[in-house]
Amino acid sequence: MNRYLFEKFTEELDRISISDHYGLNSPGLTCYLNSVLQVLFMTEDFREAIKRCHIKDPTTIDQHLERLFTDLKQSTAKTHGITETLGITDVYKQRDAAEYFEKILCLTNPEASKIFKGELNHKTICLKCKERNDCRSFFWTLPLTVESSFGQIYSVEKGLKAFFKEEKVCGDNKMYCDRCSKKQDADFECEITQNPEILTLLLKRFSFDFKRRCYFKLHCEVDVPQTLHIKSCTYNLYALVNHLGNLMGGHYTAQIKSFETDAWYQFDDHTVQSLQRPLFVAGKNSLRSSTAYLLMYRKVNRNPGPGDQEAYFAHSDVESEGRRDKAERGEVPVPRHQLKDNGGKHLRHSNGDIVKKSKDDTVRKKVLNISGEPKKQTKQRAACVRSHK
Repeated sequence: MNRYLFEKFTEELDRISISDHYGLNSPGLTCYLNSVLQVLFMTEDFREAIKRCHIKDPTTIDQHLERLFTDLKQSTAKTHGITETLGITDVYKQRDAAEYFEKILCLTNPEASKIFKGELNHKTICLKCKERNDCRSFFWTLPLTVESSFGQIYSVEKGLKAFFKEEKVCGDNKMYCDRCSKKQDADFECEITQNPEILTLLLKRFSFDFKRRCYFKLHCEVDVPQTLHIKSCTYNLYALVNHLGNLMGGHYTAQIKSFETDAWYQFDDHTVQSLQRPLFVAGKNSLRSSTAYLLMYRKVNRNPGPGDQEAYFAHSDVESEGRRDKAERGEVPVPRHQLKDNGGKHLRHSNGDIVKKSKDDTVRKKVLNISGEPKKQTKQRAACVRSHK
């Protein structure tokens, strides 16, 4: 072989993306499910926990996950058993990846799912009598309302800090205080009281326009940090679930870092490719994306420096463990004071009802009243039907 042919052959080989991972062969158009299943498979602690502690119970999803993970180590795997367990009968219907990520965790044995589980404390103080109420609730994901004007870049770090910032509720949003027997101004604050091993952030790109009475997607670019310092922990990004397209037609993919080689891979249904270019440019601690939807961070350090103590990031759409499988994503931005209390002590909403609903539940009622379509929640979901199919 002469030099020209050798160089040409080498060049062609360099263009071929060789992967030591396998894709998923699933019925219909279930890219929303494939993307989160690959994230779970590529999460070492979760994979090992499923293998070690799986429950042979038809009401759980453990046995299906263990079979899927075993198959994925050797070849392209099928997801039929999982789709049946999740009750997915229409495999061509558009659905939300974040919703099914939580559904899978809710059907998984606690030993495995606790890796993704964190806890929040919501603190409300009446500014008149100083009565304090604390309410703790768990979360699978922390939802961040994406706000961006035309041409501006949304910062995940700034969004998290703003979302956690202490807030005063007053005016129409006053809280009813049982001790004072009247509506009062109040301070609201929340903090993470239990850091999960895997922190998942949900970028709420799907919102409701009250003027047009319809849902829409925000396509703004987002600065995604490689490292986050949260309270007493440091987290590194290891997975992104992306949504391409809009509400009418789109597609989910995942970019995941291997815990074995530290190489990044692109997962697109049955296709898996190693990324030829590094996800993060040398010297930069963030990447810019207009498609990022779910961000997964792995805890790498429990004791960062004292300057990291100020970073607290907040709130969950999950109301309680007994109702966790009903948690939904992609809701309209919600005032943070509309939270549940600790079982009905002193602070109430201005209408006199004890605060028992999560903030998104309250706004969901407004959305349903305006739209007149109380059951058609799928309009807010990211479409997963490819435009070319």
